Amino acid sequence: MKELLVVNLGLVEYGAAWELQRRVVAARKAGAISDVLLLCEHPHVITLGRSGKISNLRAPDEMLRQMRVSFFETNRGGDITYHGPGQLVGYPILNLAEIRRDVAWYVRGLEEVMIRATTDFGVASKRVPGCTGVWVDVPTAMKADVQVDRGKDARQCQDEEKLAAIGVHLSRWVTSHGFAYNVSTDLRYFDLIVPCGIAGKRATSLEKLLGRRVEVGEVASRITAHLGEIFGLEPRASNLDALNALLGKPLARQVESAA
Repeated sequence: MKELLVVNLGLVEYGAAWELQRRVVAARKAGAISDVLLLCEHPHVITLGRSGKISNLRAPDEMLRQMRVSFFETNRGGDITYHGPGQLVGYPILNLAEIRRDVAWYVRGLEEVMIRATTDFGVASKRVPGCTGVWVDVPTAMKADVQVDRGKDARQCQDEEKLAAIGVHLSRWVTSHGFAYNVSTDLRYFDLIVPCGIAGKRATSLEKLLGRRVEVGEVASRITAHLGEIFGLEPRASNLDALNALLGKPLARQVESAA
């Protein structure tokens, strides 16, 4: 099996993580490095995908500043989403030319990774046709509280809550961006946006579903193992210093304390 370097960045500013992705992608395209999985959490940030609509941002700039929420327009697929502490963000940088040249298969594979990880915690999750990501059924008692105002592309999402989102970018078959899995995320921040552009849709978290505290690290280990299984890679733990040594140029580590 080919090696997958796994680097846990901890809590890192979105811009720093994006710059690191660019450097790793360039090295992967050049064949100078093996496949890499970057894992992290971000301080509060909203990102807009290349097909997203700025109208799905509900909060004015002044509110974002007051709440210390950053905003980035990105080149990933998908619409608008929120990242923050308690959410496990994964950036797999894989050369699909060496695995399988199929973008849809890759996205379904990321979904399967998170579905399996969720199952490990005794929670059933699923795909919803036409709605990329990982979903859980809304308990019957809660369905009446959901205000449905959806377009035809989101009709099938109305009785589910979203546990994890996916938005990827490919260049010469090398992947970047990735997934965001709500472990113990403060779900109130999703009120600042129309998550993934689907009006009336709610987000959930593993902590909410289990009714107990869950550490991000607990989920990270499961995600890493299943990603290796799905894509036929052998995970090997590394760190930022070792990664920078492979890349040949240090990156200013804009990492905040996770405390």
